[in-house]
Amino acid sequence: MIHLIGPFVLAALLVGIGLAGVLLRRNAVLVLIGVELILAGALVLAVSISIARPAAHAASSVLPLFVMTIAAAEVVLALAVILAVYRLRGSIDLDTPSEEAR
Repeated sequence: MIHLIGPFVLAALLVGIGLAGVLLRRNAVLVLIGVELILAGALVLAVSISIARPAAHAASSVLPLFVMTIAAAEVVLALAVILAVYRLRGSIDLDTPSEEAR
């Protein structure tokens, strides 16, 4: 049985850094990276719990693959939206007002 302190600390660091990236950054790509760090922290936690107690959750071995697939699709969609906004506005800064708001 593994000690869960290391994976818990790693998951907490990933979620904390991701949350700081989402809340403090103005760049849309960096916000997207923050969301991905939060998902990575959740995955580390899910995998470490499934290794420590394999009989507790039978679906915990499939869940990380499912979340990684959804995260990959989310990144592709978000980058397409960010690229469209950049072509329209010339900036991906989230605090910059758009043309309609001026």
